Amino acid sequence: MHQLVASPQQNTYLLALPGYRNGARLPEPHYNQLLDAAASDEPVPAWLARMAADAWGLDLAGQPMNPTVLVRPRTAWNYSRATWEVNKGCNFNCEHCYLAQRTFEGMTLQDKFRLIDMLWDAGVLWLQFTGGEPTIDKDFPAAYEYAYRQGMLLEILTNGSRLAHRPLLDLLTRLRPHKTTVSLYGASDASAEALTRTPGAFTRLLKGLTAIQAAGLNTEIAIIITRHNAHEVDAMRALARDLADTVTEYATISPTYDGQPHPLAAQAPGFHDRQSAFAGCPAGHTFFHVDPFGQATMCKVGRENPISLLDTGLDGLTRLPRIADAQMLRTGGCAGCKLSGTCRVCRPLAKASQEAKAPLETYCQHGQRKGVPA
Repeated sequence: MHQLVASPQQNTYLLALPGYRNGARLPEPHYNQLLDAAASDEPVPAWLARMAADAWGLDLAGQPMNPTVLVRPRTAWNYSRATWEVNKGCNFNCEHCYLAQRTFEGMTLQDKFRLIDMLWDAGVLWLQFTGGEPTIDKDFPAAYEYAYRQGMLLEILTNGSRLAHRPLLDLLTRLRPHKTTVSLYGASDASAEALTRTPGAFTRLLKGLTAIQAAGLNTEIAIIITRHNAHEVDAMRALARDLADTVTEYATISPTYDGQPHPLAAQAPGFHDRQSAFAGCPAGHTFFHVDPFGQATMCKVGRENPISLLDTGLDGLTRLPRIADAQMLRTGGCAGCKLSGTCRVCRPLAKASQEAKAPLETYCQHGQRKGVPA
């Protein structure tokens, strides 16, 4: 099994240790040297051994390139990241969930392997497993290990309920994820269960977080602020600081990606994210999203004109940048808006919010400016 991954990424070259967030940029001549050394199975170059010792405390001196360093080849594609909705099924029933359905459907394991191969060919280095709840999919362990062996840096977006399950914990300890992001839905049984509509949700989450912390896995907690837990935000923050390496907060509840309004009921009055002005997004150009059936779209929200990778192969991705650009145009209720230069949301999210008839103040500056017509 490889210890390091060297990979081209747009106009640069990266060196990474799976499971650790810090990495290094490589000059092109150094990457070329690693590519040649791997092809002829030479020893790890002395400069790389010194770098690995300084950055991660690894002793690679005298080790063979194969399998110590996995050197990914250059690709004609320009993609670095992808999110993969392995399955829409979930063991929670969260009120705020953006998925319109939570069905257990999708590809066979062989098609999942085929998809991972295509992601690898497209240049994807960072791959996020999401859902639904990805860890309850029966094929998750096999798909995760296959992607890891391909030299991808893996993130798991999870509700945390399965992280203490011994077979899964052993897998993640053996093949460390780049990051495990756990959604925190409350600081008590009552608040978490009210939002997730799942008995024991908070207890299972705490057990999972404690298990991966003890295993030394890189953990991020995403605090989800809703009407059920807004009264204990400070307690959630304290809990997150104790159990995670990094903490993020999300206060604005979005509709489903196809414009259904029911998640909006979870919004906490007075809590809305105040993002900076939206300055563009490389969705569809350097990253993309894949659903459980292998349908590629620009992102999780912008799902118009999906491309079936299983039918078209990577050739279908040539259409994705144009599809993404079309979805980002300010159309419909946003056409001609004089505040568009400082808008805080992308067009696909604004469109979903408009279709759901979301309160204007949750996604648009017009809702926060007196006297300015919407």
